[in-house]
Amino acid sequence: MLGSATPPGRLHRALAGALDRAADGEVELIDLGERRIAPADGRPPDALADDTQATLAAIERADAVVLATPVYRGSFTGTLKNLLDHVPIEALRDKPVAIVAMGATAHHYLGAERHLRDVLSWFGALTLPTAVYLESTDFEDGAPGPRAAAELDSAIATATKLAIATPVPLGPAPLAARGR
Repeated sequence: MLGSATPPGRLHRALAGALDRAADGEVELIDLGERRIAPADGRPPDALADDTQATLAAIERADAVVLATPVYRGSFTGTLKNLLDHVPIEALRDKPVAIVAMGATAHHYLGAERHLRDVLSWFGALTLPTAVYLESTDFEDGAPGPRAAAELDSAIATATKLAIATPVPLGPAPLAARGR
């Protein structure tokens, strides 16, 4: 899932290529720049006349998720945060999630990752121990270079293997799921 509000660019191209290379099973690239997601204002998804309900259903069906975001003001995008505010706990609980962030330089590499880890721990997601961070120098003519492609491939392969290896919940329920 690509959490950018802008038209497809380098990160879209890099993620789409990695998902194509990993297509042993069913994969779907959800680009939030191409979808209409309602503001998370408490209305149920079936009351929304946009792409929110279909996007949430795709997340729930997934065995593993890749969350990719450009770095905006030292964190992940508001577009992605809005979607995550719609996601039910059960959709990401005990689900492997890989984090991919992209910034102009290495100066902001921990911001989006750290903030996403905080949100994903609230869900009880199985976040990979390391994230992929891409920067402008990782691309040539808009295409990811070999190192960037290899890191994306590795993250997707690891999330997929983790999904296969963990068919049951691990550890205690996250605080957000208590009493459910």
